[in-house]
Amino acid sequence: MLKNRVAITGMGIISSIGTTVEANLHALLNSKKGIAPIVNIDTRHKNEIKVGEILQTNAELAKSLHLNENHNYSRTALLGCIAAQQAVKHANIDTIDAFRTGLISATSVGGMDLTEKHFQNYNEESRKLINSHHAVDSTEKIAALLGITDFTSTISTACSSAANAIMLGARLIKSGQLDRVIVGGTDGLAKFTINGFKTLMILSDTDCTPFDANRKGLNLGEAAAYLVLESDAVVKQDNKTVLGYLAGYGNANDAFHQTASSENGEGAFLAMSKALKVAELNPEDINYINAHGTATPNNDLSEGKAIKRIYGDSVPDFSSTKAFTGHTLAAAGAIEAVYSILALQNNVMFPNLNFKTAIPELSMVPITEVTKKPLNYVLSNSFGFGGNCSTLIFSKN
Repeated sequence: MLKNRVAITGMGIISSIGTTVEANLHALLNSKKGIAPIVNIDTRHKNEIKVGEILQTNAELAKSLHLNENHNYSRTALLGCIAAQQAVKHANIDTIDAFRTGLISATSVGGMDLTEKHFQNYNEESRKLINSHHAVDSTEKIAALLGITDFTSTISTACSSAANAIMLGARLIKSGQLDRVIVGGTDGLAKFTINGFKTLMILSDTDCTPFDANRKGLNLGEAAAYLVLESDAVVKQDNKTVLGYLAGYGNANDAFHQTASSENGEGAFLAMSKALKVAELNPEDINYINAHGTATPNNDLSEGKAIKRIYGDSVPDFSSTKAFTGHTLAAAGAIEAVYSILALQNNVMFPNLNFKTAIPELSMVPITEVTKKPLNYVLSNSFGFGGNCSTLIFSKN
């Protein structure tokens, strides 16, 4: 049995398929996707792409947090506050400073949704919004809401950001620097993001099809998710209910291209290999892989090759859940960490929606229906631009 284990005692999430953990699980079990035409963003691309959008306005989100009308919370901060608050409540934490507690929050978009509305018409009214632009602002607002003062940090490594936040939180607990860390990520949709990915020509005009031979690209999504990590000592002292454990983690960079993964999936292969080593597991111990699976031609082929480098022809059951939520960027690692824990708790694997034809170079067929199966270890991949690849391994015990 591993020493200094890192327990997960609480989770919170808001995504296009649900505003709570329970709602997300219900959607996953009933194949209810959140991909649809854009509603809340005024963009010329509204009829060209589909996204995973949370159908609440900023005003509605702010009201749920009881903020006054003069607040300067970006959509990213609003979503993050809601999910983090859920996680702390789920972990039954009454006194946040009873133990050395930290917050590590990830984002890539930051306060861009407010910035893009005001940068052309700067005036006294918009001045208060300047500080909401930078990535740290949402972290500071979440920390203030939760009352966390011991340690805060912000991570922005593109689409592996939240996975890296989870990883850092675990290392701080294992090294004895903190007893408890709230970890995760948040990103709201913005025209900036839509235009950027449109320029890269990797957005799909239909529902995305991860690991399909005819995949056309990804659907963007917005979401936030946070997990409460606690040391064995805290779990024992407070007699906490444990949802699962973070058994292993790994990060690597193939330094291949600014946005593309290497053809042989070097970074992904190294990240998975490191995570298995930290967890002291053999590849065959993994029961299910929640793949990064963005449905872009480059990612799915590269990730598939990396998985096959480890498993050969004996690839475990796998699927990508991004066809449910869209690619939620910096939040993706935390969203899929929640889904991995739900898979372990319920002994179920979630379907890879929209799949029809295997990629010829891989001949890998994902799980396409809700499938019950005893699960002890789930591996979750999150790969970011710049080659920053991260893998997390979750265990039931």
